[in-house]
Amino acid sequence: MNDQDIMARIQALVDEEHTLRDTSSTGGDPGEGVPGGDATEEDRRTRLRRVEEQLDQCWDLLRQRRAKEDAGESPQEAEARPIDQVEGYRQ
Repeated sequence: MNDQDIMARIQALVDEEHTLRDTSSTGGDPGEGVPGGDATEEDRRTRLRRVEEQLDQCWDLLRQRRAKEDAGESPQEAEARPIDQVEGYRQ
């Protein structure tokens, strides 16, 4: 996976996140934007949380790749860290 692939994945996740948030804020069908379309509000919140976690994981991988490249190492050596590790970072 290269930086462009990661950025494309990030964009797809951001688009899905916006769809999930817009559905909630407009009072639309909670299943809209969720695969299957018959999702409950709880399903939508669960999916939104998962999308946010995947976004954090993708951004972390992209930062790792860029740091390795800046240090003269191969960005291909960077690996996606587990979500529980990425979510445990202090900001």
